[in-house]
Amino acid sequence: MTTPTHITKSASFGVTNAVFIGRSIRHSMRNIDALIMAIMLPVMLMLLFTYVFGGALDSSGQYVNYVVPGIILLCAGFGSSSTAYDVATDMTNGIIDRFRTMPIRSMSVITGHVVASLARNMLATGIVIGVALLIGFRPSAGAIGWILAIGIIALFILTMTWLFAAIGLVASSPSAASGYGFILLFLPYLSSAFVPTDTMPAWLRGVADNQPITPVIEAIRGLLIGTPDWRNSGLAVGWCALILLVAILWSVLTFRRRAGRR
Repeated sequence: MTTPTHITKSASFGVTNAVFIGRSIRHSMRNIDALIMAIMLPVMLMLLFTYVFGGALDSSGQYVNYVVPGIILLCAGFGSSSTAYDVATDMTNGIIDRFRTMPIRSMSVITGHVVASLARNMLATGIVIGVALLIGFRPSAGAIGWILAIGIIALFILTMTWLFAAIGLVASSPSAASGYGFILLFLPYLSSAFVPTDTMPAWLRGVADNQPITPVIEAIRGLLIGTPDWRNSGLAVGWCALILLVAILWSVLTFRRRAGRR
């Protein structure tokens, strides 16, 4: 009996992606230092802002409820940034040429990095939220609010990971990829992550209000405290979808140019 060609191709595509996802997850497990740093840095910033600056920023003692959504996105950014280094390493160490000689879709190596990063960063986000609860974070969201907030967080992580993957593909070396990606990590500081934008100078407020990170933070903050901001939720999903589409197209076109058509 002959197996239909489309079924064989689908199975091959699924198996190839599963293999590369497993490869990237194993690499993550071996690089424990990077994983710990991706968790510890946001946690340390959360403790810093809560206990050192929190009293000055909010004398009511509720600043932790304000700052946690920003810390969550900061955690996602730091965790996703390693994807740029990993992708650049694969593109420059010759392993892609080896994959091209095999009957597989070599683009799956990028998909593997993205999915592994999503899993790794969702775990890190869960740990950061757990620490936040220990130091006084008290969200009032119901089950639906939590589901929607986690969905937006996952979409943001996926978006950032594909964006960092694209940066890794265009970078000339792993160190250059890390440098380019580091620029994106400043965006949460120019948003409503740590202070309301209406406390900023007028020229900076215009930047903070209209950059993609602010509606994502406000959407998550509103969902977690039980007062959903549907306008910002829509903007958050729209921004993420647009950036995700651009990042995927950028990644695919760059990979084809650098590694061939497969």
